[in-house]
Amino acid sequence: MEHKILLVDDEEGIRKVLGISLSDSGYQVLSAENGEEAFRIFIKAKPSIVLTDIKMPGMDGVELLRKIKKESPDTEVIMITGHGDMDLAIQSLKSDAADFITKPINDEALEVALKRVKEKIALKRQLKEYTEDLERLVEEKTARLIEAERLAAVGQTVAGLAHAIKNITGGLTGGAFVLEKGIELNNEKYLHQGWEMVRNNLKKIKELALDLLAYSKERAPDYRLCDPNEPAREVASLMRLRCEKEGVSLDLRLEEGLPHVWLDPEGIHRCLLNLVANAIDACTDLSCTPGEGKICLRSRRPEGWAVEYQVEDNGCGMDEDTLQKVFQEFFSTKGSQGTGLGLMITKKIIEGHGGVIEVQSRKAKGTRFVIRLPEKNGAS
Repeated sequence: MEHKILLVDDEEGIRKVLGISLSDSGYQVLSAENGEEAFRIFIKAKPSIVLTDIKMPGMDGVELLRKIKKESPDTEVIMITGHGDMDLAIQSLKSDAADFITKPINDEALEVALKRVKEKIALKRQLKEYTEDLERLVEEKTARLIEAERLAAVGQTVAGLAHAIKNITGGLTGGAFVLEKGIELNNEKYLHQGWEMVRNNLKKIKELALDLLAYSKERAPDYRLCDPNEPAREVASLMRLRCEKEGVSLDLRLEEGLPHVWLDPEGIHRCLLNLVANAIDACTDLSCTPGEGKICLRSRRPEGWAVEYQVEDNGCGMDEDTLQKVFQEFFSTKGSQGTGLGLMITKKIIEGHGGVIEVQSRKAKGTRFVIRLPEKNGAS
């Protein structure tokens, strides 16, 4: 490969002699008699090698070196020095000059310097090609990995949906069977039982569809400046009747005088409703003693946060393995009775607020969920 070289020296004789020698060696030679002219030529021609005298009137070789390196760090510059210019030569090496040769110029010394420079340029070019190849390979592998992960996520989602739908259709099939028996035997008790089973599973289908829409919909929080205790009061009022029916006590402990904060009251209401509903289910689990279930819904203002909500129960609790999976897609602690979407949606809403949700639980001891929402200035 023919290298383009820029020769810079204020002595015309040196430029002519060196120019002929370099041309004979296979270089395309450009020349300049001072630093200013050399830099203009460099900007236009972009030579890969510059051979410049250090001492010149106006812009000297060291200043030219610095300007060239700033413009093109990969350009290699060889300095030409006089015997008394060693300090300047060392200074130029510190400024990233490739090498220096002394006057009078020895052909062998110049040849060795140029050979080293060309090897350095070739090595840099090879390294750049390897880097580009590696980057391209990483991009390709990353794209394949992302696609594989996407397909795996789709597969996991489909499997989760299929499992949830299978549970519901199983319930519908059972209800239809009981209904058919009621019709066949003219048994009013079977008719009522079968219809109740069908109705409950129709409700599950509706809830599953609504949960899927809620999870898939990209909805930014609808921030309003409001009383952070209000969503908690509404949830407690809404769920109290169910708690009484299930024999579970619901204790509401809200810190009074909390300042109004920016939050999405509808979204936070849904989160607390999900958590309280799960707590009721945990307290009415077959492993729990009937009538002893307790749920506590709290609010407070911790340091560094706008508000914290806690939903704590003394229900069946979770083991460590279950605890690690509670926010995973379609994972439910309720078996065929749940879809696993409730906590996924809750986590998504809280993270949409920039908040955090944490869970602590012990098997047969109970569970506590904690939601913390950050301070927010205005509705932005």
